Amino acid sequence: MVTPSLDRLCAGLGVLLSALFRDEAQGGPLARRGAQPVWTDPDSGYVRRSVSPAGTGSRLEIVEVEMPAGARVLLDAPRGGFRLDQQLWLLEGELTLSVGGREHRLAAGDCLAMLLDGPIAFHNPGEVPARYAVVLTAADLRDGCRP
Repeated sequence: MVTPSLDRLCAGLGVLLSALFRDEAQGGPLARRGAQPVWTDPDSGYVRRSVSPAGTGSRLEIVEVEMPAGARVLLDAPRGGFRLDQQLWLLEGELTLSVGGREHRLAAGDCLAMLLDGPIAFHNPGEVPARYAVVLTAADLRDGCRP
């Protein structure tokens, strides 16, 4: 399995992964597809696009991911001080997720809600890429914020 080191870095900094790629100074209410930051994981080949407009001050984030056939990714970074709620909507393909000690097999159209308070493993067992949207919110519990 692959453990993207950027996820660990973000957990240590207390920021979401998209914060490393977007320019908050270029914010506004509209994020055109051609201007959305894209990152490709060098180990697994999955492609992550930050869809949400930068600089809006919103705690909501939308991400589009394409995971190659057979790819595996493990995100194991601790989320110290932050509560991350995530919903994953599988648009194409199939995906297996292990979160909170449970395994979930998703087919196109399925949506899984989860609290990211521990490791999460992604696997595309199919023969075609899996494409999905992730919607997440973050609350800084150190400031007493409630999601």
